[in-house]
Amino acid sequence: MTAFLASLAFVVLAEMGDKTQLLAMAFACRFRWQTVMWGVLVATILNHLFAVLVGNYLTSLIALSTLQIGAAISFIIFGIWTIRGDELGDEAKKDKFSPFWTVAIAFFIAEMGDKTQLATIALAAKYQTILPVWMGTTVGMLIADGIGIVFGIVMGRKIPERTMKWVAALLFIGFGIAGLYENVPADFWSLPIVLSGSAVLLLCMWLAARNATPSVAEQTACPVVESKLPLDEAKE
Repeated sequence: MTAFLASLAFVVLAEMGDKTQLLAMAFACRFRWQTVMWGVLVATILNHLFAVLVGNYLTSLIALSTLQIGAAISFIIFGIWTIRGDELGDEAKKDKFSPFWTVAIAFFIAEMGDKTQLATIALAAKYQTILPVWMGTTVGMLIADGIGIVFGIVMGRKIPERTMKWVAALLFIGFGIAGLYENVPADFWSLPIVLSGSAVLLLCMWLAARNATPSVAEQTACPVVESKLPLDEAKE
């Protein structure tokens, strides 16, 4: 249960402002929201199964403590990545197939090498289990992209996107720092290292904020930001 809940929480945090959340909002402007969610589900099941198998296999090659330190560092990187945000590429424009397959293929491609996939690999390596991590990350992805649709279209003006991204980023960085503290030997934490590490982290956060990408609404240019979710007909 711990692996499931941790995986769910980490993916929800990782998806705040992520490219796939942008895709969810963009596709919700064109297709039924049910179609978007089913496409996300299929793409996530396949993509994250691959990720947890890779992460679980790594534990047979590399010491667990080393993997946990690497996972903690990756969580800090994911937090900085969240502050900067993602840009919506050409995935949302690929509509050579039916709406369902358009969404599924776009999400699968967008997740390859994305921080959510990397987080899934790190979680599988950390907990050394497949099914709970796979299920947790899959459910987390559905929740996060559901939030992207609902908050982006219905409640975008009530909760600032910048606030959501910073909360998610700070939680991610906090978990990463806690992971380093638990797994790095105590004699490593000298005052100069702590101060220099903190300075580097703050600098990276400042640079990420300075070069942050445009908001979800600006990137998607969704014409239904203040309207209801599409329920029946695909939008032209």
